Amino acid sequence: MAKVFIDGSYGTAGLRIRDRLTDRKDIELLTLPEELRKDENARKEALNAADIAFLCLHDNVARATVKLVENPDTVIIDASTAHRVDDNWVYGMPELDGQSFLIKSAKRIANPGCHASGFIALVEPLVQDGLIYPDARLTCFSLTGYSGGGNGMIAQYETSDRDVWLSAPRTYGLSQNHKHIPEMMKVCGLSHAPVFCPVVADYYSGMQVTVCLTSNDVSGTIDDIRAAYKEKYHCGLIRYCEDDEDGFLSAIKYSGRDDMVISVYGKDGCITLVARFDNLGKGASGAAIQNMNIVLGVDEATGLVVPDGYMACNLNL
Repeated sequence: MAKVFIDGSYGTAGLRIRDRLTDRKDIELLTLPEELRKDENARKEALNAADIAFLCLHDNVARATVKLVENPDTVIIDASTAHRVDDNWVYGMPELDGQSFLIKSAKRIANPGCHASGFIALVEPLVQDGLIYPDARLTCFSLTGYSGGGNGMIAQYETSDRDVWLSAPRTYGLSQNHKHIPEMMKVCGLSHAPVFCPVVADYYSGMQVTVCLTSNDVSGTIDDIRAAYKEKYHCGLIRYCEDDEDGFLSAIKYSGRDDMVISVYGKDGCITLVARFDNLGKGASGAAIQNMNIVLGVDEATGLVVPDGYMACNLNL
C-alpha cells in the first residue's frame, strides 16, 4: 500500500486531492494534526515517510520544501509553478507523446498549470503534426471560475458585501507576463509567446480555453485539425467531441469532473479551438492524481470523476 502525503492540504488543490483519495483502498494517506501542519520538522518527517508527496504550496515554499526531501524513493508531484520549465523535472501531462513513460519512472513531476493544460492540449499536437507553425503568433483567451485564485479569491467572491466589479468577468495578466506562458511556449515548441488573455468570472469552477487560428498560422485545413485530434484524443482523460449547447459553449459544463473535452469550430482560415474542463480537475488536482496513478501502475482514472463510457488509453503500460 502506497503512503501518500499532501503538503498544503487545506488549499483548494490540496482539498480536492484529499477528497479524491479519502476512499482509496490502495493508499495510506499520511496526515498531520492541525497544530503541526506548518511545522517544518513534522512536514519533513511526513515527506520522507511518503512514497508519493503532493506539494500544493506557493512557488517559493514548494522550492524550499523539495530541499527537505532526503528519501531517494519519494516521488514528488508539485502542483505549483516552481518546476514546470525545469529540465530536471518531468512535465506531468501524460497525453504528450512518450510522456507517460517518463512520468511512470520519475521522482520529480511538475503538474501543469490550469490555463496551460488547455492551451497545450490544443496546440502541441498540431505543432507536432506540422499543422501549426512553430513561429506562429497565437492568441489565447481563457475563462476560469474564481476557485482558480485559491482560498483568498474564493472568500473575495463569496463574501456578502463584495465589490460590485466582481459581478462581471475580469481580465487579468495584463502585462503579458502570466506565469503559465513559459510552459505554454516550451512544451508546445513555440518560438513566440502567445498573446494571452486570462479572464476570471463569477462562478466557482470550470474553464474554457480558446485559441483562434487564421490561414497565416495553419498548414492544412480545419478537417486536418479535426482528424489530428480524433486520432490523438480518442480515449483517456482528454477526448475530442464537437459538444455545444445549441450553438453556445458554457465554461461550467465540465465543472466537478476530471476530464477535458477538445472541440473545433469555424471554417478554413477562421478556426476556433476550444478546450473545456474543470480548473480544479484536469487543470490541477485531477491531473495530479492522474500522474500518481501512472506512477503506481493503475488505470489513470482511478479515483477520478470521469464520464460514462470512459475508455482507458493504457498510458502507463
